[in-house]
Amino acid sequence: MAIFLSRNGAGPVLPGLGVLAIFPVIWLSASGMLARTAVTLSFVGPTLIALPALLGKLPHPTAADITSAVLLPVMMLTVSLAIRFATVNMRLQQRQLKEKDQELRELLRQSRDRERLLKTILDATDVGIVAVNSRGQHLLTNSWQRTFQQKAAPGNSQGTVAEQDQPIFAHDKTSPLQTDKRPIHRATKGESFADYLVWFGEGESQRAVSTAARPLMDDDGELAGAVIVYTDVTGLVEALAANEELVSNVSHEFRTPLNSILGNVDLVLEDQATSPLSAKRLEVVQRNSERLIALVSDLTLSASSALKVHPKRTDLAGLVETSIGSARAQADRSNISLVADVPSPLWAYADPLRIGQALDNLVSNAIKYSPGGGVVKITADATQDWVRLCVKDTGMGMSPEDSSRIFRRFFRADEARRAAISGAGLGLSITKTIIERHGGHISCVSHQGEGSTFTVTLPAEGPPPSF
Repeated sequence: MAIFLSRNGAGPVLPGLGVLAIFPVIWLSASGMLARTAVTLSFVGPTLIALPALLGKLPHPTAADITSAVLLPVMMLTVSLAIRFATVNMRLQQRQLKEKDQELRELLRQSRDRERLLKTILDATDVGIVAVNSRGQHLLTNSWQRTFQQKAAPGNSQGTVAEQDQPIFAHDKTSPLQTDKRPIHRATKGESFADYLVWFGEGESQRAVSTAARPLMDDDGELAGAVIVYTDVTGLVEALAANEELVSNVSHEFRTPLNSILGNVDLVLEDQATSPLSAKRLEVVQRNSERLIALVSDLTLSASSALKVHPKRTDLAGLVETSIGSARAQADRSNISLVADVPSPLWAYADPLRIGQALDNLVSNAIKYSPGGGVVKITADATQDWVRLCVKDTGMGMSPEDSSRIFRRFFRADEARRAAISGAGLGLSITKTIIERHGGHISCVSHQGEGSTFTVTLPAEGPPPSF
């Protein structure tokens, strides 16, 4: 109304006052009123403003007068529609942004819930867990590891000690571990390992820790970091050491009286005045004393963590021939045929003394558990990197469960116990230790009533890459 009165009162002086209608049109279009009402007012209002000027030119208005009267409401209507469409689109975008904001808030809440759950799970475990980026910087550390790090470096209250500042030692507990041998450094280089034993701390608080690591990859397959797990195995290591010491002490104490018994039995047997019946009984004593000494030797060897091997380039064909020659008498007594199919020469990286001992154990066991008329066969094959020896018998065999446990110390299969076959269950455990000290592997495949096959794999030329 104000623009109408101004436009028509001062029209001759200020003919452009009608354009001021754009301001109420903008306000009406952007307001929250109904679209139909706003558009109608935006057209009717400018029409009423322009109409008196046109009526004043009647009955002979010019084309310019008509155009001026029509153009103003049409322009205002166009502006109103444009603003209305822009307002509707803006409100739609605001609604979408509000929905996105709610979704993001919900995702954030869920992320925080998962983070709390993950933190609770990690803090509830009794192992240390550390996640690092590719530069070795800590991304995540659970409470067990933070506590452990504080004990390892008492002067640091944050619980995030850099690995190079931690006192870490090798197996001997005194030699500082080199930087490239430390768990986090190895993990950031992309290595994946398990059961890597190191010692943390110094003095009486020193702890044995078994470490394992797995690399983290990004979407492009590039190394993004690693997760390292620390398990305190101090109690287990100390228990094993105490067990080894006990077995070693007991074995030593047994050996002295047994040697004395054997020596005196030999002297009595050499005496011509000994009656045949007494001699027969003394031979039983001698036989069982020798068996006890062999058992004590096996106990000492199986309990020793310092079993040393000195591998070199060795012809395994000669060791197989020697082992068969040593077992020939035992095989003849049991009516067992010994067969060897081994190429000569057969070179491997092995300690001839220890591998000979392992072969003797395998061949002796094969003869012992085979019935009369059976066959024990030794075969071999080689690749560029590995040499494989197989000792196969036609004996009683074992169940799959027993064959999976056959290399444990003191384990004996149910069939062997029922058949009252002598043995302490240490020979295969010692054999496994010898093979693994060479960086090799031993396995057993067996079926009840069909015999067993033991396969030994040794490096052909020097230690294998994983040794």
